[in-house]
Amino acid sequence: MAVPDFSDVTETKSPSHNASAQQNVEENNDPALNTANEHTHAHLHHTAQAERGREETEYSKGTTYEDSNIPSQDPHDQTLHRRHLPDAPGPKVPAAVADTEKGNFSPDNRSDEDPRTHNFSSFYIKYRIYFHLFIWLLFTSWWIAGLILHGRRDPLSSRTGWLKPFLLWLVITLRLMFFYVPITIISKPMHFVWNNTAVRIVSFVPDKLKIPAGASVVVAVILIGGFASPESVDNTRDNRAVSLFGLGVIIFVMWATSKHRKAIKWHTVIVGMLVQFIVALFVLRSGAGFSIFSFVSELATDLLGFANQGTSFLTDETVPALGWFLVGVLPAIIFFVAFVQLLYYWGTLQWFIQKFAVFFFWSMRVSGAEAVVAAASPFIGQGESAMLIKPFVAHLTQAELHQVMTSGFATIAGSVLVAYISLGVNGQALISSCVMSIPASLAISKLRYPETEETLTTGRCVIPDDDEHRAANSLHAFANGAWLGLKIAGMILATLLCIIAFLGLADGLLTWWGRYLNINDPPLTVELIVGYICYPIAFLLGVPRNGDLLKVGQLIGTKLILNEFVAYTNLQTDPAYADLSPRSRLIATYALCGFANIGSLGTQIGVLSQIAPGRSGDVSRLAVSALIAGALSTLTSASIAGLLVTDQAAYTSPSTAS
Repeated sequence: MAVPDFSDVTETKSPSHNASAQQNVEENNDPALNTANEHTHAHLHHTAQAERGREETEYSKGTTYEDSNIPSQDPHDQTLHRRHLPDAPGPKVPAAVADTEKGNFSPDNRSDEDPRTHNFSSFYIKYRIYFHLFIWLLFTSWWIAGLILHGRRDPLSSRTGWLKPFLLWLVITLRLMFFYVPITIISKPMHFVWNNTAVRIVSFVPDKLKIPAGASVVVAVILIGGFASPESVDNTRDNRAVSLFGLGVIIFVMWATSKHRKAIKWHTVIVGMLVQFIVALFVLRSGAGFSIFSFVSELATDLLGFANQGTSFLTDETVPALGWFLVGVLPAIIFFVAFVQLLYYWGTLQWFIQKFAVFFFWSMRVSGAEAVVAAASPFIGQGESAMLIKPFVAHLTQAELHQVMTSGFATIAGSVLVAYISLGVNGQALISSCVMSIPASLAISKLRYPETEETLTTGRCVIPDDDEHRAANSLHAFANGAWLGLKIAGMILATLLCIIAFLGLADGLLTWWGRYLNINDPPLTVELIVGYICYPIAFLLGVPRNGDLLKVGQLIGTKLILNEFVAYTNLQTDPAYADLSPRSRLIATYALCGFANIGSLGTQIGVLSQIAPGRSGDVSRLAVSALIAGALSTLTSASIAGLLVTDQAAYTSPSTAS
C-alpha cells in the first residue's frame, strides 16, 4: 500500500534522475543517481554469471568521494591480494594517476609483476571440480557410515541424534553444488509458487485493507502461538498476557514518538514482527529448532574447550578450572575472533551474511545497506558490521544511519558470545535472541525513524570490499584475527576493570549519602536506583510478581547504564540473584542480550565517524534515539520469549559441550 502523502516529501523527480522504486521520498541529489554520470566500468557489482541468475556476491570499492580516517594499505605490501593479480607482468603505472571514482593516488613505482608463481592455485582452479567431488564423496561416505554404525539415535551427537551430521553434510553439499549450478533452480520455483499463491491472494485484497489485514494476521498468529500451548508452573496464561501487553506497549511507544508517523512503512514493521515471532516459535517450541540451536550452542561451547587447551599450554592444566574471568573468558574471545577472521578470509562468513541479508532485503523492503548490517551484526559486532558497507556510509540517509546503529545496539557479537556462555549463560537463549533481534531491529527502527529520503542502495543488496580483505593467505588472516582478538580482549578487560571500580566508588558515595536519610536496608546503590527505574519494564516483560521484579529491573538497569558483561556476571555469580525463578531468569537472559548501553554510544559514534567524518554530526544526533530503539528491540525478544517458553529450565541451564 502506498504511504500517505506528508508535507516534507517530493513525489516528482527531475528528468536526469534515475528511476527509483521508492515513492513519496525526498529526491537524493547524490551524483550516483544522476543519469549524466552513468557509465560502464570494470568493477560491476555482479559477474556475468550473476546477470544470468546466479546470486553471488561480488566486491566493489572506491564508491565514495569522502576520505576515511582509517589508514589505507601500505603500498610496500606487495604480497597482499596476490590472488587477484595477473600472472603475467602488466604495464607500468604512472607515478600519479587521477581516477574520478577513487580520487588521486600515487602507487608504488615498483612493477606490478607478481614475484611468485601460483602453481597450486592454477592447478586448483583447473581441477577444482575434482577437488570438490572428492570433498563431497568424503563427507557423504562419512555421513552414511555414521548412520550405519550408530543409527539415528547416535549417543555421540548428544540430544541432536542424526541431525547434527546431516546438517553439516547438507551445508557442504549445497555450498559445493552452487559453485556449478545457478541458485535460480531453487529460487525460480520458489518465486513461481509464491507469485501464484500468496501474491494472488493478496491481490484480491483492496489496497486500503492490506495493511490492516496483514496486522490482523500477525496478531492472530501471536495469539494462537502464544496461548494455545498448555500452562506450566511459571508460564501461566496470565503471565503470557502481561508479556503480550508489554510487546504492544513497546510498539505503541515507538509509534507515538516516531519522527514521521505518516511516513511509517507498515509493511516493514508487520513483516519484522511476524518474522521475529516465527523464528521464536521455531526455536522455542519445535523439536527441530531446539536441536539446531542446541547444535550451534554446543559448537560455541566446544570453542571454550579448545581455547582452554591453549591456556593450559601457556600456564598450567589447573588454571582454566579456576573460574577466573582473566584466564577463563578472555582466551576464548581471542581464539574466537581469530577463527572468525579465518572464516572471513575464506568467504564463508560473507556467504552466510549475504543469504540472511537477501532474505530481509526481499521480505521487509529495506535498503541493501540496512539489510547487510542487520544480518551481519550478530556475527561480527556493531563496529565490524558497519565496515561491511564502508563505501556507502557517507551516502546513507538519516533513517539508514539510525537503522545501522540500532542493529548494532539490538544484539551482541559472536566475539563475546563465548564469553557469556563461559559465565554459564545458556547458549541457545543467546543465539536465538541474536537471530530474533535482526527483524526486530529493522521493525523498531523504522517505527522510530521512518525513511523519508531516497536511498542509494534501494533495490541492491551489495557487500562491498573493506579493509578486512587484505590478508595474503589463511595464516596471515588467522594472525590478524589473533591480534584483533587480543585488542578486543584488552578493551573488555580495561573497560570492565574501570566500570566496576567506578561503580564501587558510586555505590560507596551513595551509601554514605543514604545513611543520613536512614536508607540502610537495602543500602542506597546505583543498582537499587536503576532497579526502581526499570521496575515497570520488568513488569511489562512478564516477570512474575513474586519479588523478582526489582531484581530483574536492577539487571536491566545495570545493562543500560554499565554494560551487559556486568549484568550477566551479576546474574550468574551474585548470590542476590541466585533465587530468581526460571521464568525471571529466562526473561532476564533475553533482555540483557544486546549492546544497548551508554558505553556503546562511544563505540558507534567513533566507528561511523572514522568511516565517514563528514557524517559525524548526523551520527551524534541520531545515536541516543538509536540506543533507545536498540534496547527496545532486545526487550521485544524478551517479551516474546516470556510469551512462548514453557520449559524455562531448558533455556536457563548452562550449555554443555557436545
